[in-house]
Amino acid sequence: MLTPRISSVTFAVAAALAVIGCSQKEEPKAAAPAPAPAAAPTPAPMPEITVKIGHVAPLTGPQAHLGKDNENGARMAVDELNAKGLEIGGAKVTLELVAEDDQADPKQGTIVAQKLVDAKVYGVVGHLNSGTTIPASKIYSDAGIPQISGSATNPKYTQQGFSTTFRVMANDVQQGKVLGEYAARQMAGKTVAIIDDRTAYGQGLADEFEKGVTAAGAKVVAREFTNDKATDFAAILTKIKSKRPDVIFYGGMDAQGGPMTKQMKSLGIKSRFLTGDGGCTPEYIKLAGPASEGQYCSLPGVPLDQMPGGKAFGDAFTAKYGQIQLYAPYVYDATMVMVDAMKRANSVEPAKYLPEIGKTDYQGVTARIQFDEKGDLKGGAISLYEVKDGKWEYRETVGGGTPGAAEVKAAVKDAAASVKEAAVATGEAAKDAAKEGVKAAAEAVKDAAEATKAAVEKK
Repeated sequence: MLTPRISSVTFAVAAALAVIGCSQKEEPKAAAPAPAPAAAPTPAPMPEITVKIGHVAPLTGPQAHLGKDNENGARMAVDELNAKGLEIGGAKVTLELVAEDDQADPKQGTIVAQKLVDAKVYGVVGHLNSGTTIPASKIYSDAGIPQISGSATNPKYTQQGFSTTFRVMANDVQQGKVLGEYAARQMAGKTVAIIDDRTAYGQGLADEFEKGVTAAGAKVVAREFTNDKATDFAAILTKIKSKRPDVIFYGGMDAQGGPMTKQMKSLGIKSRFLTGDGGCTPEYIKLAGPASEGQYCSLPGVPLDQMPGGKAFGDAFTAKYGQIQLYAPYVYDATMVMVDAMKRANSVEPAKYLPEIGKTDYQGVTARIQFDEKGDLKGGAISLYEVKDGKWEYRETVGGGTPGAAEVKAAVKDAAASVKEAAVATGEAAKDAAKEGVKAAAEAVKDAAEATKAAVEKK
């Protein structure tokens, strides 16, 4: 039979075709791997900048010990700030102190000021002397560079109308007044002689002292001058000796004040010696020798051990640099104030951080530092010292919110005078009242007598 065979063949052919068709189907494709996550971008490194801060003081000559003391104060601040790490305006900041020597010479002061401007410093701490600070300040002002002095005290420095000038200690108007009053009252100086070194600092302080001592009732019997390089004062002192002043005041630095005091003793001058902050140093005692005993000086601010951060600063400074000569704590504060203004402005650019200096309210080593509209320290104090057993010994502080003995004594005297006046006025009033009382009694007796007489006559 043909039919079944055809069916079998047909089925076989169909099966073969099915197998062939299946073998020709595409295998399913494997899923594509997921893309790897994008790597996190590497953060850009923080930019690093070096900020130059200038410092100027005499590093050679007779005032080199004071200049190096100032420089060390600024350097200590810079080292501390760098060790802690500074970030300002999104950048890591490294401070660099650029130290220059002006030799305490006004001409050299302007030369190094221009040198610092050309070096593109971001600010200047200094100068030490008023005589160099004042002419240099014009150069910094013209360049828009902030300047903070830790030692220049002549008032003219901040009276020039420059927005760039600041100081962190009291000026000579304050100091001269206190010295004059102290000479006349505490030192019992009825007559005084005045010598100055003809520098902006020395003459300026002597002028303010003369105003203060005259206002306090003393008489100026001599006014002489020398210079800041002199070592022989015999001619000046011989002239003064004949006037027999109770007090000799010297406006100048320790390099002249020490030998002057020594020569006073050798000439047999019995006057007491008084000087300002320029002579208020260990070097003065060294140069004057035994003649320094019992002599006096003044220094803006309070003694180191009474300063808010005085002890810690003194210990750290002495360990690193040796004995503090004079202004190091103030220069340290001046540097800190400048950098604090940069941080508050979030910029090291002078034009941007300069306005912040004027807004300063900073607790420094020496005091709470705030500036008035001229750039002077607000509420500056003045302290008086006397040499005892070869060391400066603290006597009192005047101003700065701390009443000293002189102020207290004056206040007591004024109060006593007021009480006396009140007592006199009360006594006079009592006398007047008594007189009025006697008069009234007499009138009453008279009235009574007349009434009695009238009654008798009526009867």
